[in-house]
Amino acid sequence: MTLPARAPSPPPPDVETAWLDGAAIPRSDLALPVGDAGFVLGAAVTEQLRTFAGRLFLVESHAARFQDSLAIAGIEPALPVEAVFAAAARVAAHNHPLGPAGGDLGVVVFATPGDFPAQHEGRGSPPRVAVHTFPLAFRLWARAYDEGVSLRRVPVAQVPATAWPPGLKCRSRMHYHLADRAAAAAEPGARAILCHADGRVSETSTANVAVVRGGTIEAPPPADALAGVSLAYARDLAADLGIAWHEKSLTLADLAGADEVLLTSTPNCILPATRLDGRAIGSGRPGGVYSRLLAAWSDRVGLDIAAQARFAARLPLPTPATGPGRRPNRL
Repeated sequence: MTLPARAPSPPPPDVETAWLDGAAIPRSDLALPVGDAGFVLGAAVTEQLRTFAGRLFLVESHAARFQDSLAIAGIEPALPVEAVFAAAARVAAHNHPLGPAGGDLGVVVFATPGDFPAQHEGRGSPPRVAVHTFPLAFRLWARAYDEGVSLRRVPVAQVPATAWPPGLKCRSRMHYHLADRAAAAAEPGARAILCHADGRVSETSTANVAVVRGGTIEAPPPADALAGVSLAYARDLAADLGIAWHEKSLTLADLAGADEVLLTSTPNCILPATRLDGRAIGSGRPGGVYSRLLAAWSDRVGLDIAAQARFAARLPLPTPATGPGRRPNRL
């Protein structure tokens, strides 16, 4: 007699959890077969969120983009997207107290088409959906809030829309890897700027790009780059602050001649880029529009974003006159 499969027991409160296909499991048990199409083909769609004080941020926007990516890739999980992101919230709430003091989590949601038939005797499987978390690596960008980021042009081009549409957020990222290797070879620590074959600026491997000229923010349209959740949030903040915002295709010359260059992404929210190909952008220091947006972002989430990163990275906290972080006590 074959016994019915037993549902896995929920992990204990002191064990980091993950979530796979409807079940909470210990994070250490999260695994997919190497013959899954997400590994074999890189055919996985994904979203990365972050928490503030353990709560997921901009959930609805990330869930909507995940739904769009699933539709583009033709992946149809058994569970609705709302249930997946509700599970993500539970996993984040469970794992946050287990992380470093004063820190927050990155939260990854991804889906694959399931088993690649050619590696499973011609048989596929239902799609797989998973959630896991990790402590945000603040030390990687904590100094950038005050010092800025260096950018480098690279010979690696952005994937054209004829390969997959810009609205697809997927795990097929070899071009990012090659671009960042080229940038690091030219300047250790620099980030690559990816452009389309016709010269339009797209993004970095980790962030959307916008420029500031004459007090106005200009950002690439959705045809040029993935529509960033954090970029859209920055646009809302700019509207509240009375800062004009326009969509237009950008070139590297636009970045080089800008007053400021802004980078937006989920883990660090917003950073200034202060150098391009070894030359200063604007004054070579974080600018006023960046500082206003960072302060407004911190006010919205009730936490000093830059101060949290410095604290987690064990960096000294600047005085209000020396950096954009203003409320080091609000961690």
